[in-house]
Amino acid sequence: MFIAGLLPFILLIINALIDRLGANPIDTIIRDTGQWTLLFLILTLCVRPLSQLMDWYQLRFNLRRMLGLYAFFYGSLHFLSYFGFEHFFDWADMLDDILTRPALAIGLIAFVLMVPLAITSNRIIKKRLGGRRWKRLHKLIYLIAIGGVLHFWLLVEAKADVFMPLIYAIILSGLFLVRYPPVMTWLKKNVTFSK
Repeated sequence: MFIAGLLPFILLIINALIDRLGANPIDTIIRDTGQWTLLFLILTLCVRPLSQLMDWYQLRFNLRRMLGLYAFFYGSLHFLSYFGFEHFFDWADMLDDILTRPALAIGLIAFVLMVPLAITSNRIIKKRLGGRRWKRLHKLIYLIAIGGVLHFWLLVEAKADVFMPLIYAIILSGLFLVRYPPVMTWLKKNVTFSK
């Protein structure tokens, strides 16, 4: 799982080295790291319902933690690519851009909300926080995922290219729906996985 999560990053580096990032490499890097962030957020949210359906509880925390940390890793690359390539690490220029474009403000808020989740992702801090407070804090992933999809949607809306954000929005809605207890109960009764 660790190596699989690094593959997009490795492919991005290889494509950069052999000059295969397209006509606008900066846009490609920013777009790809953003898409991988969203994908890992979605995968993180898939762990709980899948573990409930498949009675797969023993791997749940470790797998969800690794996927969540990869979401943070790609989110950090996405932010640093935007900050470095678009604004050359000029805070004032970046803040001006963020204040005039709601899509960027939403993306920044989603990224900032990821930071405490990444910091508290290990067992020691989880124990120190206490299970209840840790769970409450980690519910921020729902806001982060919504913010990520909204960020993506608003960025491509002007280009009338909302197909991919729409797919993410539908998947995210489905993941929220399966968390509703009657839906999960119905799925457990009617969906079987061969063991």
